[in-house]
Amino acid sequence: MLHQQTLAQLRELKLAGMAAALQRQIEQPAVNDLPFEQRLALLVQQECDHRHERRCARLLQQARLKYPQAAIEDFDTRPGRGIERSRFTGLALSDWIIAGHTVILTGATGCGKTWMACALAQYACRQGHSTRYLRVPRLAEEIRTLRAAGTYSKWLAQLAKTQVLVLDDWGLVGLDALTREALMEILDDRAGARATLVTSQLPAEHWHAWVGDAAMADAMLDRLLPQAHRVVLKGESLRAPERLSAAASDA
Repeated sequence: MLHQQTLAQLRELKLAGMAAALQRQIEQPAVNDLPFEQRLALLVQQECDHRHERRCARLLQQARLKYPQAAIEDFDTRPGRGIERSRFTGLALSDWIIAGHTVILTGATGCGKTWMACALAQYACRQGHSTRYLRVPRLAEEIRTLRAAGTYSKWLAQLAKTQVLVLDDWGLVGLDALTREALMEILDDRAGARATLVTSQLPAEHWHAWVGDAAMADAMLDRLLPQAHRVVLKGESLRAPERLSAAASDA
C-alpha cells in the first residue's frame, strides 16, 4: 500500500522516470539487497535519463528535419565521397556548435549533403541543442506568410536563439529582395554566436554572384565564411540505385 502511495506521489510530482524505476525495483526483490544510497542513486539516474530522452525527442520534433532518422553512426563509408568517417565523426564531436561556427557542405545533387546535414543536426538534438531546418528555396513563401500573419519578427527572434540552424539548398534558386533581406538578418543575428549549417550545389566561390547585391553579398559571406568547416562531397549520386530500382519495377 505504501509503495502505491509513493508511486502516485512521484507521478503527481511529474517524476515519471523515478516512478518507473521504483516500480521495477518493487518487482525485483533482489534489489532490496542493495544499500539505500545505491537504490536511491538508481532512481535519480533513471529520472535524469527519462528527462534527457524527452528533451531530445522534443528538440528533434521542433527541428523539423527532412531526414529525422539520419544519424552520424550510419554515415556511408564508401570511398571517394570527399570525406572519411573519421573526419565526419570528428566534426560532429567537435565544439563547432558551442563556438558558433559554420559548416558548409557542397557537392552535386544526390551526393548526400542534406542527409549529412540532418545527421549532424540530429546529433545536436541528442546533445540537447535546439535545432531548426529550413529550405532556402521555400523561404520567400514562408516569409510572406509570416509577414501577413504579423509573426515575422517573432520568427526571427526564435531563429536567433536556435543553437543550430540548417539552411538547405542554398543557391538552388534566385533570391528576391525580401528573402535576401531576411537571410541577412538571420545571419547577422547568428554570426559568431550561433552555429549555422549550409548545404549547396553551388560552390562557395559563386555565392557572391548568387546573392545578387554586391554590398549584401559582402555582408552575408563575411558572417558565413570565417571559421567555416568546409566539406566538398564527391562521387556518384546516392539516389541512382533507387532510380534504377524504380525503373526496373515499372518495366
